[in-house]
Amino acid sequence: MWLLLAFIGVPIIEIALFIQVGGAIGTWPTLLIVVLTAILGTYMVRAQGRLAIGNLQRSFSELNDPTEPLAHGAMVLISGVLLLTPGFFTDGIGFALLIPAVRSAVFRYVRARFTVQNFSMGAEMHHGPQSQRPQNHSPHPTDETIIEGEFTEVDPSKKPTHKPSGWTKH
Repeated sequence: MWLLLAFIGVPIIEIALFIQVGGAIGTWPTLLIVVLTAILGTYMVRAQGRLAIGNLQRSFSELNDPTEPLAHGAMVLISGVLLLTPGFFTDGIGFALLIPAVRSAVFRYVRARFTVQNFSMGAEMHHGPQSQRPQNHSPHPTDETIIEGEFTEVDPSKKPTHKPSGWTKH
């Protein structure tokens, strides 16, 4: 129901704002403002997007909860869509979402309305009874000096079928 209201309400708000602003400053200045906000918004979204990706990569490398950096990245993406959509109302929301404090407030608001029942990272995730948990097949799970791998032994008596190059003669 809310989505239907948004699809009906946002265009009506945009049309009303175009009429009001166009009547106050004229058609060409109004169109110029719309184009300039799209260009400025694109630049700002790129900058904020790089920061959001950096924060997400940092949370993954430090094995922190990536929920907030993912949400910030999603809001920057939504901001870009809103800024590229012609209109003053969508530009206002888009520019607001580019402010990190606004994104944090939106994240806290949304997070308060959802409950996470289970969160785990990496191979530590287990579901079901103990007998169904995956077993660690490594003989030394905590020894960092051991590197596991596969190898194939080459028969030393086998001779190569090609002549050596001039580079390897001594």
